[in-house]
Amino acid sequence: MDYVPLQSQLLLLHLVLKILLVSGLAITISLSEPVISKRGCSGRCGSVRIPYPFGTSLRCSHNKSFLVICKHTTTNSNPQPFFPHSNVSILNVLLSDGLLRVANPISHACYDSRTGNLTKSSNRVSYTITNSIFPLSITRNKFTTVGCNTIGLMQDNKTVERYYRAGCLALCNKTSDLINGTCSGLGCCQLPITKRIFNFGTAAHLYFSSNVTNGTKNFNSPCSYAFVVEEDAYKFSSLDLVRLGKIDTLPLLLDWAVGDQSCTEAKRNKGYACRARKSECFDSTDGPGYRCKCSPGYHGNPYLLHGCQDIDECKNSQNPCIHNNATCINLAGNFTCLCPKGYNGDGRRCFPAYPRRNQLWLSVALGICIGLLALVVVISWIYWGSNKRKLIELREKFFQQNGGLLLQQQLSHNKSAHSKDTTKIFKAEELKKATNNYDERRVLGHGGYGTVYKGILPNNKVVAIKKSKIGDQSQIEQFINEVIVLSQINHRNVVKLLGCCLETEVPLLVYEFIPNGTLSEHIHDTTQYPSLSWKMRLKIATETAEAISYLHSSTSIPIMHRDIKTANILLDYNYTAKVADFGASRLVPLDQTQLTTLVQGTLGYLDPEYLHTSQLTEKSDVYSFGVVLAELLTGQKALSLFRREGDRNLALYFVSAMKDNNLFQEILDSQLVDEADVEELNVVANLAKRCLKVKGEERPTMKEVASELEGLLKHKGIHPWEHIDSEESERLLKATSSNIYMGKDIDGDYSSCSNTTSAVDSMNIENLKLNESGR
Repeated sequence: MDYVPLQSQLLLLHLVLKILLVSGLAITISLSEPVISKRGCSGRCGSVRIPYPFGTSLRCSHNKSFLVICKHTTTNSNPQPFFPHSNVSILNVLLSDGLLRVANPISHACYDSRTGNLTKSSNRVSYTITNSIFPLSITRNKFTTVGCNTIGLMQDNKTVERYYRAGCLALCNKTSDLINGTCSGLGCCQLPITKRIFNFGTAAHLYFSSNVTNGTKNFNSPCSYAFVVEEDAYKFSSLDLVRLGKIDTLPLLLDWAVGDQSCTEAKRNKGYACRARKSECFDSTDGPGYRCKCSPGYHGNPYLLHGCQDIDECKNSQNPCIHNNATCINLAGNFTCLCPKGYNGDGRRCFPAYPRRNQLWLSVALGICIGLLALVVVISWIYWGSNKRKLIELREKFFQQNGGLLLQQQLSHNKSAHSKDTTKIFKAEELKKATNNYDERRVLGHGGYGTVYKGILPNNKVVAIKKSKIGDQSQIEQFINEVIVLSQINHRNVVKLLGCCLETEVPLLVYEFIPNGTLSEHIHDTTQYPSLSWKMRLKIATETAEAISYLHSSTSIPIMHRDIKTANILLDYNYTAKVADFGASRLVPLDQTQLTTLVQGTLGYLDPEYLHTSQLTEKSDVYSFGVVLAELLTGQKALSLFRREGDRNLALYFVSAMKDNNLFQEILDSQLVDEADVEELNVVANLAKRCLKVKGEERPTMKEVASELEGLLKHKGIHPWEHIDSEESERLLKATSSNIYMGKDIDGDYSSCSNTTSAVDSMNIENLKLNESGR
């Protein structure tokens, strides 16, 4: 072996030590900075971090659901991440919260200040999220409308699962009316987002009224805006009436989760995503799937094998030990404190070491602890007993406050000795048990007045239980009167009220359970329900007309429904029509023919004469029924953003088509043209046209409408109370049996008898009510 000089050996040893020192430093740095992406994958797209399970290629992402495309845009020199086959730009990924922040375009419609007409190329309807597997966050977003005399509309474009629309109305006359920072309807209106929205569109329109339009031309509000935005990212300002026109997008948040299984189910599978040591699994709060988080004391990416790293609490700028002189020692997932010399304690709390006093202090502390424990036990027992008494007293208070004594007197006075189905007053505990403590899985639907649950009573009878949103204590006597009247309605085509519960802050209503969905679903959701034949449509129309005629003229006190629409017509197993939702109904004294009320109803079905005069008559229900007939004839929705601007209102579109003799060529359902008798279609179409007259006095009565429809039905050899022929009944029931027996509960909107008001409901743009300034 060749001889190596001593000096060369020392230089070689110094070089080796230097390399080891640098390597150790690199390892320490790599361990202290948690990785966010898989090895060999880029964790960024431009300035946006892309943490795993997301990735810019299939190899770098958990699966194709988390694939993002990194590409350049014409407006930005840096590349931006996008969803595949989409123009939705991702702003950042909130890994620990399970959220995605994306850029959302603003829908706007601008008007010429001189003419008030819509300017060319200014009306933009933005379909923000398309083909997305991630829903909108219901807790972190708001649907917002900005402008003066503006209607903002939002519609779920994924019609396979359900049909959802929402509207918001913003009004103002001058800038001094506007309140910065609030969206209460003056210049700005906001609504919460419902669950499971994946694809949606928004649109902004001027409120169609000549007086309002003139006010808009003179007022400095050239544009109307509608958009969904992250709640914390937008605060309304009067300057937004002009400033929003210069902004292309605002941020919104999407919920994301891994897979479609719960944590318990996913842990059994090979593809379980919470791979990191010291990671924990949490079920998604908005639909199926789960999310991962690092355990307390750790941070990083819980979806990577070594993604969760220990947090060194001792390196924080502030000493985590309470005693300033204590020494902090970092532990795995935690830390401890070492007291200085001359002090005792648990490390985080240090006190001078006095041996004799320590023994006395421990004895005193032990005595205090035992005394405090005994005191806590006594106080807890007293508190439990007090709460139980308060609960009993509170239920009694609500019972009396909601008119329970008056209702008991009325029921006992009206009760018939031979009646088996008298209205029952239920106990709060009884309905709580029937709905499994109001389990979300028992929800049948949400409406403008509350939530409907499926309940199973002790005798195994299935019912629908309506839990209202708010109560109006000034209307207790009217509420009791309506319960009495509705309980006495005995018509096969009106949903039966079985009873109520008055022991809660807001009364609960119990109805018979109607299992086969709404007429609206059967007309518009052909993916879930088979198409209705002309014979079936005519039968349902006749039964509905007879029920409304019964409410108008055959009850002891006439009842105006005020919200006739296909969503409030339920169908049972035999496809018999049942009119529901009496939450907006009004009782009419026998000596009156009209009432002056706040305008209430549903856009597309609302009587225009009632809207402008606030004078409610029985002809208002006739107009709404005319829209139902138009839906049955055309198969189209009462209000749709996807028709031409002048034809979005079905009533106007239908009347215009008949006037131009284009009914059969343009608007009538093609199935009916091939199936039904032309003369019968013309008779029903002309009847619908008469119901849709602008002046109420020119419309027929519901009794006349029912008589004419019944005549047509008898001409076909069918009575309204008879079932359809067995062959068609078997076809329809087979087509829907999979939905019924799999436990799919129909979103029927049973409603309470309390008269409540709201701006524009988030389901089907329901229950528009305008105050004095907006009437």
